[in-house]
Amino acid sequence: MNLAVFLPNWVGDIVMATPALRALRRRFGAARIVGILRPQLVDLLDGTTWLDEQWPFDPHAGRREWQRLALLSRLRRGRFDAALLLTNSLHTALLAWLGGARQRIGYALHGRGPLVNQRLDAPRQGRRLRPAPMVESYLALAGAMGCPPESPRLELVVTDAERRLGARIWQTLGLRTDGRVVALNSSGAYGCAKRWPVEHCGTLARRIVEQLDHDVLLLCGPTECRQARDAVRHAACGRVFSLAEQPMSLPATKACLERSRLLVSTDSGPRHIAAALGKPVVTLLGPTLPVWIENPTVRGPMLRTDLDCLGCGRRVCPLRHHRCMRELRPESVLAEVAALLQSQVEQAA
Repeated sequence: MNLAVFLPNWVGDIVMATPALRALRRRFGAARIVGILRPQLVDLLDGTTWLDEQWPFDPHAGRREWQRLALLSRLRRGRFDAALLLTNSLHTALLAWLGGARQRIGYALHGRGPLVNQRLDAPRQGRRLRPAPMVESYLALAGAMGCPPESPRLELVVTDAERRLGARIWQTLGLRTDGRVVALNSSGAYGCAKRWPVEHCGTLARRIVEQLDHDVLLLCGPTECRQARDAVRHAACGRVFSLAEQPMSLPATKACLERSRLLVSTDSGPRHIAAALGKPVVTLLGPTLPVWIENPTVRGPMLRTDLDCLGCGRRVCPLRHHRCMRELRPESVLAEVAALLQSQVEQAA
């Protein structure tokens, strides 16, 4: 059997799809399973065994081999028996159909019903979609392919090469090697509405160092370096570091999170990576509805403000006050960090 899987376009969503990928491999052990995903995400699943191949695809890429025509050619040559659509776009359903996949499994959304010959209806409340955990939505698609029930446990692997990269970053920055490091991520690629204010981030980092006796490492992506540097300056503390001047990649993020004791993060890729590596996470929620990212295997609280507009899902605050993130105060976050660290001490005793 040849199976193509159109993977989600965001780091966190791919992590939340790992239980579905695990279910597919268990059900179709001898099959050839090909993952189709954004080029910048191909390193995320390194070390796992669920996919036999990963095909980078980006319709807007400068490289011709990553564009639509190249993907369609590969799909037709591959003679796929089925294409599983973990994306909900009309575009990917059309690609699967034009690529010749005999069975196309996905949710009947956005007018793509005629292109999907094994359709799932998304849960609704009246005419509106009913919010549901993404992990469950992906597992339901795997179930439609005959996969037996699977644990919702998120899972990633840190390779030996990634661990060596993490050790080099630790040595370069001079971070503690006794495990007393808290990672902090205040941004997100989705949009500025998820960002935690730089001054809050810097204040929290300084208090973790002074009151909890841990180093702090600020994570960032290539477009988030300025915020990370500003937070370090605001902290004004020699034990607060950032990745802004270090190699920035998904392997580096995985390695750093594995070496950290816990993570404080917005709802963004690092949050889900840390959870998949078994690390406790204090999640700072703003425009995200909590139900989307619920998972019984994730350890740690989700902090949010009590606002009517909470969970708007917008990239930029439509009311222009950004209160959902500004009113998450460093003091309340620090208390949750302290509680998680104390819990780890008690479990180790």
